[in-house]
Amino acid sequence: MSSNFQLPRPLKRAQHLAGCRTVRVAILGQGAVGKTAITVRFITKRFIGEYDPTLETIYRHVSSVDGECVQFEVLDTAGQEEDAMLIEEKIKWAEGFIIAYSVTDRCSFDEVLRLRFLISHIHSGLKRGHNDAPPPVVIVANKKDLQYDRMVTTEEGDGIARALKCSFFEISARDSYEETVSVFNLLYREMATSGALSTFRRKVSSKLMDKIPRIPSNTTMSLSTRSFSLSSVKDFLTD
Repeated sequence: MSSNFQLPRPLKRAQHLAGCRTVRVAILGQGAVGKTAITVRFITKRFIGEYDPTLETIYRHVSSVDGECVQFEVLDTAGQEEDAMLIEEKIKWAEGFIIAYSVTDRCSFDEVLRLRFLISHIHSGLKRGHNDAPPPVVIVANKKDLQYDRMVTTEEGDGIARALKCSFFEISARDSYEETVSVFNLLYREMATSGALSTFRRKVSSKLMDKIPRIPSNTTMSLSTRSFSLSSVKDFLTD
């Protein structure tokens, strides 16, 4: 689905952001499928293969999609087993979703159906103006470079995406920055055309979401370690 792909034009750091549209994106999926690698590849162009899997972060990144200034707020979830309240808060927060799985892990592929159902179920209970359509979801099969370890075929990924009425990409975050960017560009286009961005903007009042660290894309912090004093958003569940 990368035939309409266009690289975002780099924006000057001093550019005033008042005219930028802010969009909230959550990346969901089991652990070790490459959610953080996809996110960091998108905002820094770098590939980093190892991360602390217990940390959750919201990255802020400004780019241009089809000539429009867009500030992405990307929630990189931990992908570990969590209770219903935790996942519900994250799904309520986001306006668009990437569900990622690894082509080398069939269990992560099997998780796609459950996550898509949760997104539809939770958002169906929210008041979102006159737009009753579910929020846009892009299904991403990562690690296609690991062909000898492949357990899920391209046809299977495309098939479940069609059944769930979602867009589908098979990418390698390791090998291609362009493929990674195309995922976010397409998701933004679907959010813009579906009306997801023109409906009433929900006020999310949540200690859980407020305490997830925010990192701008021009940070000097080492993204390879993400050494926060926050061990996990679960620590704040009882605040």
